[in-house]
Amino acid sequence: MTTTGQQIEDLPSTLGEIREEFLAVPERERLQLLLEFSRELPDLPPRYQHAPGLLERVEECQSPVRAFAEVGTDGTVNLYATAPEEAPTTRGFASILVQGIAGLSPDEVLAIPDDYPTWLGLDRAVSPLRLRGMAGILQRTKRQIREQLIANSAAT
Repeated sequence: MTTTGQQIEDLPSTLGEIREEFLAVPERERLQLLLEFSRELPDLPPRYQHAPGLLERVEECQSPVRAFAEVGTDGTVNLYATAPEEAPTTRGFASILVQGIAGLSPDEVLAIPDDYPTWLGLDRAVSPLRLRGMAGILQRTKRQIREQLIANSAAT
């Protein structure tokens, strides 16, 4: 993990706190912490509960994960995600992003390092394939935000 002090300082506070929480526990307990996050994935808001197709499939994930980042009228971002309970590692990371991104500005989300999953010290706890899936959720989130920003600027 090659992160500089400046990169760490630039992390949004919630994601920085989550990172610190992972690094504060011994490596063998980090997977358990990720499983705890999997139980904290918020339910979808009612407008998405009956229309899961509105959420984009994250192809990098082996499990059927869907996610959608929304830039609200107040200019803040919310990420919504679904992941099956039988895929707790992926569900846990989706939960980390949903919680860590809530209320951030688009610029703050776009500045999250693409390799943030490795910053959690999970390299030995989960497979590289799972880490790639986790990074895929973040990459899709950023792309969706960029698309909305472009659409909003074209509409004005």
